[in-house]
Amino acid sequence: MPTIDEQVDVLMSGAEYGDAQTKVNMSRELRERLIEAEKEGRALRVYCGYDPRTADLHLGHTITMRKLRQFQEFGHDVTFLVGTFTSLIGDPSDKDKVRDQLTPEQVDENARTYADQAFKILDPELTRVRRNDEWLGPLDFADIIRLASNFTVQQFLVRDNFSNRMESGQPIYLHELFYGLMQGYDAVAQEADVQVGGQDQLFNIVVAGRKLQEALGQRPQVAIIMGESLPGTDGEIKMSKSLGNHIPLLDEPFDMFGKVMSVPDKAMPIYHKLILGWSPAQIEELEAGMASGELHPNEVKMGLAREIVAIFHGPDGTEAAQKHWDEVFRSGDKGGGVPDDIPEEALAEEEKIVDLLRRLNMVSSGGEAKRLMQQNGVRLNQEPVTDVAATVTPEMLPAVLQVGKRKFVRLTPPA
Repeated sequence: MPTIDEQVDVLMSGAEYGDAQTKVNMSRELRERLIEAEKEGRALRVYCGYDPRTADLHLGHTITMRKLRQFQEFGHDVTFLVGTFTSLIGDPSDKDKVRDQLTPEQVDENARTYADQAFKILDPELTRVRRNDEWLGPLDFADIIRLASNFTVQQFLVRDNFSNRMESGQPIYLHELFYGLMQGYDAVAQEADVQVGGQDQLFNIVVAGRKLQEALGQRPQVAIIMGESLPGTDGEIKMSKSLGNHIPLLDEPFDMFGKVMSVPDKAMPIYHKLILGWSPAQIEELEAGMASGELHPNEVKMGLAREIVAIFHGPDGTEAAQKHWDEVFRSGDKGGGVPDDIPEEALAEEEKIVDLLRRLNMVSSGGEAKRLMQQNGVRLNQEPVTDVAATVTPEMLPAVLQVGKRKFVRLTPPA
């Protein structure tokens, strides 16, 4: 078993707080907790929460999951918390406008596969899965008033996202202020020793969670705030489903493979670091090799794609994705090759291509379809479709509809 100091070094790796002293304090507190837990013969209670605002977890979520996995490997008690109650409001952190509110039915449906997705990273035998409606649902109005009395409005309004909205005249709704309060109560209900989260959770964990625990007679949890965020497929902005630059864990092997291949070369080092856990020395060697030309970016990316697909789909999924990729890009024409084994869809009547793309789940929204059309990312029989009002009729079939370089469907006349 690693020593206490070795555990602290590993568990605090990658943590950042925007303040060097805070990291020193958290490292000290974590060391103290580990020493006490060892003397008492118990494991630390560690958790991270994931709000099921959508049905997909994505590669960006695996950064905190890997930190949880490190705690598991050191023998600690890890909870994968599904935010079935907090997601009804939606975290306002880093949002420039109010989120749409979900219904309990939508949340339950979105959360249905969350644990299975998380078990791609976490050990299912060592993972406690809980939902925060267990303790947030039974709270009554008197409880909420009692909890809210521990905070001032100013503490919430100085947050960048709220202060920016105030300056720009954007509304801030009262229910949004309750999100941090509810997440803080998650720590209280679980008597947490440690909470893991991303940079957008700094206030919720360090301020709300620790303060509420202390106010209710508990020792404040140690906050492990991961310093770097995974950029999306654009290589620039933090991976986010709302921005359409994410790589879902539920993606089919070829889709996952292709999306990794679409990531800009400059993002290769951080992907290797955050997803594969490469050391600084390995990253330095990778960067040097790409800079000198010794390593071709496309080969580096293909190796990365294979490793990522293998994590979530195993060797068979990896080989199938590689084979499909080679088939699609075997020709040198502008559209690439069309695989033989693509799905078919019978079309009985005229339909707008935008609607067809949405119906076949080739895009996540009409907005994404229109954006792809403007970027020549939608093709019908290899020809770009740029008119958002364009339609397909049965008389035009058979035809191959393509989105990007990876998604195909063969449209056929009705039987």
